[in-house]
Amino acid sequence: MESLEHIKEKIPENLYSVLEKEGIDQLRPSQTKSLKAGLLEGKNLLVCTPTASGKTLVAELAMMNRVLRGEGKAVYIVPLKALGTEKHKDFKRKYGNLAKVGISVGDFDASDPHIHRLDVIVCTSEKLDSLIRHHATWIKDISVVVVDEIHLLNDPGRGPTLEILITMLRQIIKNAQIIGLSATIGNEKELASWLGAELVHDTWRPVSLHKGVYYDGKIEFE
Repeated sequence: MESLEHIKEKIPENLYSVLEKEGIDQLRPSQTKSLKAGLLEGKNLLVCTPTASGKTLVAELAMMNRVLRGEGKAVYIVPLKALGTEKHKDFKRKYGNLAKVGISVGDFDASDPHIHRLDVIVCTSEKLDSLIRHHATWIKDISVVVVDEIHLLNDPGRGPTLEILITMLRQIIKNAQIIGLSATIGNEKELASWLGAELVHDTWRPVSLHKGVYYDGKIEFE
């Protein structure tokens, strides 16, 4: 693993300070690969790595790097309101002193005019779709879009809305960076191609997994 100091000169000083306070001193493999793939240069990325491997920090680096440089707003798309609430709480705790962090997961028919004052916006795909259809003027100010659980494009319920949303965003804000995050997806190369993104694939996880069979009070591992 590489040291956090490796990127000290590449990100805003106040962002680096927050990461230090969070106790981050090493970059995990997926984070290092993402940086090498152009994360801080605005490249679109599809990050496919196991749970707890550091995908969220990849998103945070992309979002806060652009926000703190005054290059535009960041939107973090989640599939569920509960996940949105969790991410909003975490982002606000870490970065609330550096940027205006907010959440919009309410009624789909509301235009939420207050959002234009925010720098980092957490929302569901359905909510962002509604905001676009309500012609929210701040959409054009988005510089980074993070799509968490992007494998839900294959979901028969949420998939179509998410696919249309990403397509619309790519038309409206052509220069925005798109970061897709997924712990598991079967067609990662095809999806990366569709997004015009670099594929970041890694199998490292903080805790090793072992397959086995449990029977009669005993586990036999492969």
